[in-house]
Amino acid sequence: MENSTVCFYFNLTMFVNIGHYRYLAFVFCLLLYSFIVSANLVIILVISRERTLHEPMYMFVSLLSVNSLYGSTGFFPRFLRDLLSDTHLISRPACFSQIYVIYTYASYEMTILSIIAYDRYVAVCHPLHYHRKMTSTTVIKLAALAWIFPAFGLIACIYLSARLPLCGNEIQKVFCANWNVVKLSCVTTVANNIYGLLLTISTVFFPLFYVLYTYLRIVLVCWNSSAEFKGKVLQNCLPHVISFVIYSIIGFCDIALSRYNIEEINPFVAVILSLEFVVIPPVLNPLVYGLKLPEIRKHILRLLS
Repeated sequence: MENSTVCFYFNLTMFVNIGHYRYLAFVFCLLLYSFIVSANLVIILVISRERTLHEPMYMFVSLLSVNSLYGSTGFFPRFLRDLLSDTHLISRPACFSQIYVIYTYASYEMTILSIIAYDRYVAVCHPLHYHRKMTSTTVIKLAALAWIFPAFGLIACIYLSARLPLCGNEIQKVFCANWNVVKLSCVTTVANNIYGLLLTISTVFFPLFYVLYTYLRIVLVCWNSSAEFKGKVLQNCLPHVISFVIYSIIGFCDIALSRYNIEEINPFVAVILSLEFVVIPPVLNPLVYGLKLPEIRKHILRLLS
């Protein structure tokens, strides 16, 4: 084993020196964060105020907005501070706290998208049984499952990473990431790798394949249906499909980037790619669901008028 050190601070090395342009970048990111907070709060406010929107699909959409606020708040305040700083050191407790918040946010996004897929599957494939299956109790249980399982799964993951002796403190990211910390280990990380793989399968690939399965069933039901029925299904399912496809793509890009030699990529491109999954979903979700779902759009316009 190499000489290990107790790292009280980690150094985030992907911040590019852009001189005075960092003030412009700070203002842009501050406005972006303000938009994320405002747009998602509007979605939550509209759904909570309007009794006609107290249906399972809209409640799950509000969960996506809550998760967007959670994830962006775990990332942006620290990131904005680092943009104006000459040093990018983060304490060990703050680093692992940020890992927990960002990784649970990412897991929640996928699990919530999977329960929205289940809701749409029941609504399209079993419409006569929808209200019997999607009761308030069922909605609460699904929401609790979507939040609780990743929360406890990530606690164990971070515990395994925090106990590793490290032979360095440089993290090639603009925020703390679990795999980048594990790569600094002086000892074998077999247990971390196995647990990380199992956690990824359960919180990413299982929901991914389940969403694909539900939409395959929905397509089969729509295949021989009327044009009017297909139009209604498309109107209700399209926002979810857009969110799911985009999140899957940027999630794959982030996983691939963490396994790739970051020094071979242009620094600006590497920073943009690493920011995708903490920026795009919180920005996109309120736009997609707010503009594409007629009921939400109608009440937003009424609220803003």
